Amino acid sequence: MRAVIADDEPLLRHHLSKLLGELSSSIEVVASAKDGIEAVEKIKALKPDIVFLDIRMPGLNGLEVATIINELDVLPRIIFVTAYDHYAIEAFEQGAVDYLVKPIDESRLLKTCERLECQQEQSLNREELINILSQTQVKKEAPLTWLKAAKGEDIHLIHVDDVEYFKAEDKYVTVVTQSSEYIIRTPLKNLSRNLCSDTFWQIHRSIIVKVSSIHRVSRDITGKMVVELNDSAHKLPVSRNANALFKQM
Repeated sequence: MRAVIADDEPLLRHHLSKLLGELSSSIEVVASAKDGIEAVEKIKALKPDIVFLDIRMPGLNGLEVATIINELDVLPRIIFVTAYDHYAIEAFEQGAVDYLVKPIDESRLLKTCERLECQQEQSLNREELINILSQTQVKKEAPLTWLKAAKGEDIHLIHVDDVEYFKAEDKYVTVVTQSSEYIIRTPLKNLSRNLCSDTFWQIHRSIIVKVSSIHRVSRDITGKMVVELNDSAHKLPVSRNANALFKQM
């Protein structure tokens, strides 16, 4: 089954594509789109079997994309992906096969893959949809502003604007500012959910960097992409999945 992923978050597109490759041998991601207009173009051109649609996208939102592609001769199966559960009923009315709430849970995505691999063209019924939403906790909290971090025996209160980058170590995360380093116990995965995605980018599975702290991006002698910060003292590796973040820079 050929799939297209449409989402305005580059890392989510890469993450979802990677998870699908790990969880299903039947689903092949053939393209991704960064907005609704590009999504419609690629869906019309490629005629995929499955479309993973973010609901809140620039250009056209996911529900508008669904309305347009519902006029195609061969309809793809639609799975809506969003951080907001209040679109669920409208998504259901657009014929969604399934509905995923960000951050995407691997076990929940596995159920979606199993549903897609089933030969029956069966969508969620309203009772199933309500049951899914009742079990889903959707956080609509404001982005993280202050951090309580340790340095030696002391606890410091650090504003996120002062953070250059976060680096996951063995059992903790190092918080690096221009003047010092601190330690927090929050896993990097949880931390990334509470940071503003426009201000902080996860460039590696163990590193989240503040975008405004990036001076330039280059390649090392092995050809791997490296981020150099404004102070020139720190060079951070960029994973292959995150390379797309810098293609237009």
